[in-house]
Amino acid sequence: MGADGDRSALSLRATPVSAGELDDARFGLCRASPHFSARRRLYFTQMLAMAAIVAGLHFAWRSAPAQTFDTLHVIAISVFMAAIFWRLFAAASLTPPPTYKQVPQDLPTYTLLCPLYREANVVGELIAAINRLDYPRHKLDVKLLVEEDDEATRTAALLSAAEPHFEVVLVPPAAPRTKPKALNIGLSRACGLFVGVYDAEDRPHPQQLRAAVAAFEGGGEQLACVQAPLEIDNSDAAWIARQFAAEYAIQFAQIMPLLARLGLPMPLGGSSNHFRTAALRAAGGWDPFNVTEDADLGYRLARLGLRCGLIAPPTAEEAPVTIGAWFNQRTRWLKGHMQTWLVLMRDPVRTIGDMGFAAFLSMHLVLGTGVLAAFAHGPLACVLLAAALTPYDLLGPADFVLAVSGYSVGAFAALTACALSGNLSHARAALTMPLYWPLASLAAARALFELVVRPHHWSKTEHGVSPRADLRAQRNVFSKAHMASTSASA
Repeated sequence: MGADGDRSALSLRATPVSAGELDDARFGLCRASPHFSARRRLYFTQMLAMAAIVAGLHFAWRSAPAQTFDTLHVIAISVFMAAIFWRLFAAASLTPPPTYKQVPQDLPTYTLLCPLYREANVVGELIAAINRLDYPRHKLDVKLLVEEDDEATRTAALLSAAEPHFEVVLVPPAAPRTKPKALNIGLSRACGLFVGVYDAEDRPHPQQLRAAVAAFEGGGEQLACVQAPLEIDNSDAAWIARQFAAEYAIQFAQIMPLLARLGLPMPLGGSSNHFRTAALRAAGGWDPFNVTEDADLGYRLARLGLRCGLIAPPTAEEAPVTIGAWFNQRTRWLKGHMQTWLVLMRDPVRTIGDMGFAAFLSMHLVLGTGVLAAFAHGPLACVLLAAALTPYDLLGPADFVLAVSGYSVGAFAALTACALSGNLSHARAALTMPLYWPLASLAAARALFELVVRPHHWSKTEHGVSPRADLRAQRNVFSKAHMASTSASA
């Protein structure tokens, strides 16, 4: 059989998607629950509120500029100091994820959704990683969600995934061309009691699915999702990868465990989150119009009265190794966080009623201040540089304390992450954090522009571009916790 015949035979093994499935994946959430969907950027009431705020500030500035500046200055310092103290509390708490000892003997069917686009070079490694999972293969239902016009990835997936627990699903190239749209198609076909998400570059710990099942068994019906920690295994490939790895370590070893312990909403990571299939379907699945569908879903589950938790076994991921790749990815993340915040703020009273006032404040502290900090880092760095190089008194005592506190807490968090993981690259990242943070302002500016002109555009991150370390040799807090739970259950 020639090459054309081989391709035809492979294509017969790929599963097409019907027009009805595609329509539901694209518009199901915005039709059933439009107040949860980011398809519309702003509601009219939000535009009125923004206009009123701008008009009020303009009037105040014209009437009393000095007093207006002082008031805004105090508000800004208070907000950022609150965020700094929150990060300090998280870094000092050292909250390990919970461990669950009881794993049922009769394991349920587990669906894994793997969205793939331009991933021909790494899809084989993903399939090998899935096959290393300590879970009966006849209980696995793996959906490789491949864009229909991505022939290279489709061919690589079909050649690598010949076993019966894999299914290659062809996602039609219809707008919005986003990962959550593909995930919704996979969710509609999921056969498992639980469903997990893996990206193309993921290398999950072999015990991760068993840990998720144990967590759901012991966490009660309100536990709708558990997040596995994400760890970067190519932090030595570049300076930007080292900074990115430190951020991930802080987020998944400090911030997320603290949120879970306090029962507060969690902005989920885009991979290695595991759901009760029924709860995810009842929540409407993912929002295909939100480019950080993970963070959005974490807050939506909280609004529906459901909880998210953590499990111990981690997943190794790959960080971007060039400034350009980092910039594209960070732009998408910030744009998606703005989308999520705008959705949550369409009706603040309703959001507070859904998730509670403490969760509402936490959302602003975690999500809102993260976006504000991205905008502020660059201008603040310029002011600090100007203050150091000129004789003018540009900084007051409170500004100086804010700048020193921000860097000190960031460095402390990175050093704590280093102590937890044994990865010295986090300590090295702490030395140059002040050079890294201002880059976020460039990404934030572009994200705001894209929010206006192309809100649903998905900037693709290339994978398989650098050597990756074997994290199995590292003894971090997550694997230690897992080993302890395994020994106890034995």
